[in-house]
Amino acid sequence: MTTTLAPPVRVGKAAVGALGMLAAATGALESVVTPTLPLLQRELSISPAQGALLSITMLITGALVTPVAGNLGDRYGGKRVMLRLMAVVSAGGLVSSLAPNLPVLLLGQVLEGAMVGAMPLSFILVRKHLSSGESQVAIGVVSGLFVGGGMLGTLMAGPIAEGLSRHWMFALPTIAIVAATLLVHRLMPNDPPARSDARIDWPGLALLSGILLTLMLGLSMAPELGGRPLALGALIVLLALLVTGWISVEGRSPSPMVDLRLVTKPAIWSSYAITFAVCVGTAVSMFLVPQLFAVSADGYGFGAGATDIGRYLLPGAVAGAAGGPLGGAAARRFGSTAVVTAGIGVMTATLLGLAFLHTEVWHLVVGKALVALASGVCITAMVVKTATSVDHGHTGTATSLVLVTRVIGFAAGAQVSGAFLAAGTRPGAEDPVESAFVTGFLIAGAVTALSLLAVRTLRKGVKE
Repeated sequence: MTTTLAPPVRVGKAAVGALGMLAAATGALESVVTPTLPLLQRELSISPAQGALLSITMLITGALVTPVAGNLGDRYGGKRVMLRLMAVVSAGGLVSSLAPNLPVLLLGQVLEGAMVGAMPLSFILVRKHLSSGESQVAIGVVSGLFVGGGMLGTLMAGPIAEGLSRHWMFALPTIAIVAATLLVHRLMPNDPPARSDARIDWPGLALLSGILLTLMLGLSMAPELGGRPLALGALIVLLALLVTGWISVEGRSPSPMVDLRLVTKPAIWSSYAITFAVCVGTAVSMFLVPQLFAVSADGYGFGAGATDIGRYLLPGAVAGAAGGPLGGAAARRFGSTAVVTAGIGVMTATLLGLAFLHTEVWHLVVGKALVALASGVCITAMVVKTATSVDHGHTGTATSLVLVTRVIGFAAGAQVSGAFLAAGTRPGAEDPVESAFVTGFLIAGAVTALSLLAVRTLRKGVKE
């Protein structure tokens, strides 16, 4: 039975701003580990392999929590679930800031990973309290501020850890999260639950979590699996069994975790396919461009150090943050399909251009910025399209799967890029051959271009 909804309470810019502040704060907390891994490895006496585990812990947790948070938000109300989720994230930030060793820090990262679930909950709230056009812009603003917060965290984590301590690089964003959560609690009205009497589909939840965990672990182990065909085959069989079991359980459940009829809508499944392809292409550029900057200047590279690379990548980070608001506004003005088509075209042309034109620093700086901008526009337009293609009671579930697809696409692109560079590095050589980078950019461009095949299905069965 579905609860009868009261007319939504209109909210102003202050409430949307509070959601944006929360997105920026969570983005900052999410991004502090990666740029400070060498420092954490030194201070905690951990190996590079343990550092790699630390860097993906939050990613795995986020992939598991996000669809659950979106589904619970649809059932019990976005604000109600968000406040509880942020309590978990704040506890994780506190644990991380006080962590004396790796196990405690890993626990903090597991708890912090719940932050990714705040995004679909934000989308639930803006859809319920804003008009269709306003909600599209608000989704773009929240998405852009999450990316912007990540950029800020990446830039500030090192100076804070070196100037104060590693504890403060976790503590400061956590304090901001607590303050922003209190603002959301005060400024955002309660949204009534849509399906408060529905039971939680525990078998479906367990199987979906198993699918995502298997995918993420498989991607993180991809370089090693190439030489271990039995392990690779076992993972594929396990994944196939989990997917088959999940489809069977969800098809019979009276209150499924994910309504399979929702996923089979052309506008929905094509959004997921496009998101995956765009994120693979984006991840390849994110991985290859810094590596190309670092290649010795005696060859085809530039011999750039960490500081120089950070400066070169800054325009791309700014462009990525701007892509969210721009994508939301453009989707409102021109429609999501037109915006996505244009973004994919820009991304494809840029990636193919980088394959043949990467002899100057500005080639890579401009190319990376264009890819980041186009990717931000495309992903935001996909979130907008997905959110507006379903009824209000499925907003969280549908958009959370877009975000999970985004995580999987980024992980897949990074692993594919690493495999190309590893294969292109001759025995005894420090740098890969140039053709490894060329091949990576070409494949990224081809994968991105193929997503155009799914664009035409976006119009089917739903109004803009």
